[in-house]
Amino acid sequence: MQWLGAAAGLVLIVVVLVDAFEVMLLPRRVRHGYRLARFVYRSMWSLWRRVALLLPGGAMRHAMFSVFGPLSLFALIWIWAFALIGGFALLHWSLDSAVAGTEGSLLVYFYFSGTTFFTLGYGDLVPVGALGRTLSFIEAGMGYIFLAVIISYLPVLYQAFSRREITISLLDARAGSPPTAGELLRRLAQSRQTACPFLVEWERWSADLLESHVSFPVLSYYRSQHDNQSWVAALTTILDTSALLIAAADGDGYQARLTFAMARHAAVDLGLVFQTPARPPAHDRLPETDFARLRQTLAAAGLPMREVAASVKGLTELRELYEPFVAALAAYFQFALPPFQPEKPPVDNWQTSPWTKRSPGLGGLAGGEEVH
Repeated sequence: MQWLGAAAGLVLIVVVLVDAFEVMLLPRRVRHGYRLARFVYRSMWSLWRRVALLLPGGAMRHAMFSVFGPLSLFALIWIWAFALIGGFALLHWSLDSAVAGTEGSLLVYFYFSGTTFFTLGYGDLVPVGALGRTLSFIEAGMGYIFLAVIISYLPVLYQAFSRREITISLLDARAGSPPTAGELLRRLAQSRQTACPFLVEWERWSADLLESHVSFPVLSYYRSQHDNQSWVAALTTILDTSALLIAAADGDGYQARLTFAMARHAAVDLGLVFQTPARPPAHDRLPETDFARLRQTLAAAGLPMREVAASVKGLTELRELYEPFVAALAAYFQFALPPFQPEKPPVDNWQTSPWTKRSPGLGGLAGGEEVH
């Protein structure tokens, strides 16, 4: 029985160390499915999502979802710590380590292991045998390194989150709230701006999203400041925009293809990370009548449009390449997929305030050029 306890303690320690290494230090996607962090997150998120969906929609539900990311990370760190403490306690108990000040019991060894792991140094329990001292020395060093890695991990995590959100915030005045590809292209066309610099910026954002969210999957659970913004919506908007420029509009075709390729790469790989099989959207995001209205809006804004039949065929093929992946991610994280164009003129987040009346749009600002 004691040898079984020692084996269980050793396995627990190894599992936690490997899991923490893969989550915090390994900068690539982990392909094997036997991971403590994955099990913890999928279990916690499944329960959390069910509870949140029982709440009324709107701000209350969004607030419930928004705290999951930070709380889950806090919970995972404590699970790792308690598992390591429990593993060393099992080793002490199974190997009958001599500890001055008390008779050895599993509960006492757990307390002793905890004070050693966190290097508290109370002195009420002291290992007196060579084996106990060796295990205590290893555990104290491991606890010190574990806490140091955690402290250095958090700034990196929040820097990546900040980079993601800064670029998402830029979509507010460029593409409306929530962002849509139709509104983005309409504003660009009316302002006589080329889409190429924007596509270059979002190609890099997609690459950074892929790298940071594959290395730190917990970032995917961190939600944006506003209810109508999310990284899935931003990624979908960029894919929609690139697809429209490739299939239906003239100009910026090569850069649109580069941005489309990078954004689709991010959507596919993140689907693999979270094991969300591709699924079609719940409804058609661009019916024939909406596409006709979108073409009319963009043409009126001054964007050259291609022939209808070829545009429909090309756009349908492109949408099949990415919509099932972003739809699966949106369903898993409980995000809303943006439409291709808003049903009515959007009110941007920057225009609203709880203390003053709504400010005019970009074109209504004093001295500004006409952009509706």
